[in-house]
Amino acid sequence: MGWLSTHGGDVWTLLLQHVWLAAVPLVIGLLVALPLGWAARRWRAAYPILVTTSGLLYTVPSLALFILMPLILGTRILDPINVVAAMTVYTVALLVRSVADGLGAVPEDVRAAATAMGYRGFRRLLAVDLPLAVPVLTAGLRVAAVSNVSIVSVASLIGVAQLGNLLTDGYNRAINGELITGIVACLLLALAFDWIIRGIGRALTPWTRA
Repeated sequence: MGWLSTHGGDVWTLLLQHVWLAAVPLVIGLLVALPLGWAARRWRAAYPILVTTSGLLYTVPSLALFILMPLILGTRILDPINVVAAMTVYTVALLVRSVADGLGAVPEDVRAAATAMGYRGFRRLLAVDLPLAVPVLTAGLRVAAVSNVSIVSVASLIGVAQLGNLLTDGYNRAINGELITGIVACLLLALAFDWIIRGIGRALTPWTRA
């Protein structure tokens, strides 16, 4: 607590940067994964291709991906956009299967009833399929959010400031207070993300509490 009391402002700045680097890719990744997951569920032949290909993206080492992004995007090595782009790739890799499986979990009799009531195509997707897929989607989002919080900390190795700086600096200079602060801050941030996503999921599915 002694170290934190004298460096609270720095920790807060790094925390906000960490939130931005982890949350923005979560939103972008979801927007990208939704049509991909829908396509995987819509066309049976596309499911193994899209799900397997997206899953393989998660096997790319994070540090390697952070270093490759400037070459792909033409940005500077220390540009935070590299981390956002890399984390978006990881988020899509985790969420494509969740979207496809969530849409696949909608009962066929419900789809048939919706179609009989005039809900077809894109309208049925928005009004029926996606709302019923929310529990599966939120489960995938919770995993992706916690994963993002963890992986973003690796970006400190390439000089992008966030809570990972506390881990590397605390370890290199043997400052236990700084190291423990970084670990606890990452843990609390992951729990906060999980709590928020779970709360949004509950708000979007009031029928589950009936």
